[in-house]
Amino acid sequence: MAGSIFGKQFQVSTWGESHGKGIGVVVDGCPAGLAISEPVIQKYLDRRKPGQTRYSTPRKEEDKVEILSGVFEGKTTGTPISMVVYNTSQRSGDYSEIAGYYRPGHADYTFDQKYGFRDYRGGGRSSGRETISRVAAGAVASELLKELGVTVAAYTKEIGGICIDLAKVSEEAFAKSPLFMPDMEASEKAELLLEQKMKEQDSVGGVIECVVKGLPSGVGDPVFEKLDANLAKAVMSIGAVKGVEIGDGFAAAHSAGSENNDFFLIRENGRVGKGTNHAGGVLGGISDGSDIILRAAVKPTPSIAKTQKTVNKAGEEIEVNIRGRHDPIIVPRAVVVVESMAAITVLDQLLVSMTSNLEKVRRFFRG
Repeated sequence: MAGSIFGKQFQVSTWGESHGKGIGVVVDGCPAGLAISEPVIQKYLDRRKPGQTRYSTPRKEEDKVEILSGVFEGKTTGTPISMVVYNTSQRSGDYSEIAGYYRPGHADYTFDQKYGFRDYRGGGRSSGRETISRVAAGAVASELLKELGVTVAAYTKEIGGICIDLAKVSEEAFAKSPLFMPDMEASEKAELLLEQKMKEQDSVGGVIECVVKGLPSGVGDPVFEKLDANLAKAVMSIGAVKGVEIGDGFAAAHSAGSENNDFFLIRENGRVGKGTNHAGGVLGGISDGSDIILRAAVKPTPSIAKTQKTVNKAGEEIEVNIRGRHDPIIVPRAVVVVESMAAITVLDQLLVSMTSNLEKVRRFFRG
């Protein structure tokens, strides 16, 4: 299977299946000297860990990370960093029934068409557990970005049409909300909606917003390796994501040029800045020094107990009720995944941009 490697300078290679022995990742291209440890990476993984609220799958997994290489005495060595999380709570029997039919909204049919074979135990490589690898790698990327003064933060912006009010946003609400919504009033409304959908044996989707602060201007390339294009690819590669916006996104299609253009100005420090940020921090595929703003549309959980129509491998039309342990909503646990993919992408392009002009190369070698 091709397509499990992402990045150029900061390269991430993921492996493992949801019901295999474990899930892992190899990170290559991380500079030596970064302080990193299993407890630091664990904090990121705990944000996507199952079984923490009634709105996530009851599958009980500690998701404890183990660093196998690339770290010595608490710091990276500059060699590949290999990490693994062992699966400890597989119940493959829950999935034996689906071996003979295609679940609506899942990759069962397309995997069969491509490979002539599929791992039906939880979806194999198309399972949400694959994102463990992304979060572990994203933790390394995020910690390195912090050393450079760049922060990446994501949160739930909307669930089932219930959107946060920016005037009511707070860090306290984000930490308190089981849905990672930084607006408690919106979170409580969304929780009531989820309770209703769970009674109906149904699910809902939502929107995750991610903000990158502190990224200097000049990161990214103007043609095929645009910063916004690579961010879109990175976030769209998350299984549940069906759409990505940068800045105003689709709203830009309904505005005039005079409204959508960001005007330039001179800041108090004498540097060029922008008075608005409709572009979401990217112009011509290159960062402009403003906050990078991206949003990801996350689909409803496809595994629902409600009766659905499908076909089996014998070519018969049937009705099914999906059994097993599933999230009634994907959004909250995907927040850190979106954040991780954004961090990996931004760091990779930042490292690549270090050689974009001669003056940068001179500064590096002459100190």
